Amino acid sequence: MADVARREAPLCSEQFGSGAARGCRAAADGTLQWEARGWRWWGLSGAFPARPEGRDEGGVGASGTSSPPLSGLQAVFLPQGFPDSVSPDYLPYQLWDSVQAFASSLSGSLATQAVLLGIGVGNAKASVSAATATWLVKDSTGMLGRIVFAWWKGSKLDCNAKQWRLFADILNDVAMFLEIMAPIYPICFTMTVCTSNLAKCIVSVAGGATRAALTMHQARRNNMADVSAKDSSQETLVNLAGLLVSLLMLPLVSGCPSFSLGCFFFLTALHIYANYRAVRALVMETLNEGRLQLVLKHFLQRGEVLDPTSANQMEPLWTGFWPSLSLSLGVPLHLLVSSVSELQQLVEGHQEPYLLCWDQSQNRIQVVLSQMAGPETILRAATHGLVLGALQGDGPLPGELQELRNRVRAGPEKDSWVIVKEVHQVLDKLFPKFLKGLQDAGWKTEKHQLEVDEWRATWPPSPEKKVL
Repeated sequence: MADVARREAPLCSEQFGSGAARGCRAAADGTLQWEARGWRWWGLSGAFPARPEGRDEGGVGASGTSSPPLSGLQAVFLPQGFPDSVSPDYLPYQLWDSVQAFASSLSGSLATQAVLLGIGVGNAKASVSAATATWLVKDSTGMLGRIVFAWWKGSKLDCNAKQWRLFADILNDVAMFLEIMAPIYPICFTMTVCTSNLAKCIVSVAGGATRAALTMHQARRNNMADVSAKDSSQETLVNLAGLLVSLLMLPLVSGCPSFSLGCFFFLTALHIYANYRAVRALVMETLNEGRLQLVLKHFLQRGEVLDPTSANQMEPLWTGFWPSLSLSLGVPLHLLVSSVSELQQLVEGHQEPYLLCWDQSQNRIQVVLSQMAGPETILRAATHGLVLGALQGDGPLPGELQELRNRVRAGPEKDSWVIVKEVHQVLDKLFPKFLKGLQDAGWKTEKHQLEVDEWRATWPPSPEKKVL
């Protein structure tokens, strides 16, 4: 019996990525026989035949099995090591992203047809020089817009990548609508196509930058290049499919403007819906201001920290650009103080490497960061600011904070610095619990996506001892 058990037990085994392992047994003639395994993502069965190195088909011994490549389509369109090499939200995001790209490709074909019609393609009376001039003005307007937008909003795209991604795709739909409407008003054609191309160039900057941020999130094995390359392959395949469908669609709609416009509105609705589902599928594990506010509010009300999945599902996508509280991190010190007495008042009670100024009337919080401020300090400073904002809001708060809220509502605004100091003392006890809760829930606190300016400062230490 022992000999039979030894014969049945695998001599060795192998597995590819997280796939099921397959064993290898010794045959009677001393060769190795590998089990046939189906690969879990594609349902393939059968062995992967391979010859030992240096042997041909006529050599002695049965065929072994080499490290199997990813099966056909998976190797071409998915990152190596999928699904373990990417984030768990990779597949749902990419599926919805492919749907929106297909709809956008068809809408783009309708818009391109309208622009070509507007510049005179097919019209014997159209001037080549006029069409060329229109095209050059359109392109140059877009180039200037690209530079200005990158300067204006480039540093903010990482902080709200999901919101900007959704904004870029909606703006792209607006640009294509302008292109479709341009031939209807020939007098305004040049201005309309210039405005459309300006919007498309903004889309290019915002979409490309946020896609890079999402690629960083999805890549889990330092494989950003592979994830980006496979995303490009997926997009190319979808655009190719869209091109083939467009060749069939355009002859059907070219003679009926109303039908063409109806198709455009249908495709636009599909595009926006698929984009929303794609962005909503993302589960970012780093905190920006919106997610931090959601998690902190839940923590103050219930004493629990939301996990990344729950917080991302609750994160506002349409209103994320306009938070009710104005929180500025990394402001220059000279904007907050103009005298020694003001500096002493600002420093008083601040033992952490940041200074916080609260303007109750404008609901604005400005934070000066020290040269020593790291990610945890910035996270605490943002938490400090959001707690002050919560004092002016509604909803239950822990006992000490509720007392401070009552004082804020009853007391004069000139005592804001006293409230800031006392919230500091509350956070000395509250923030370590909050930080540990974040880490236990799966948040990455060693980095963040909070918007922080580059100003740093030094100041004399506060004479008061920290209240523990």
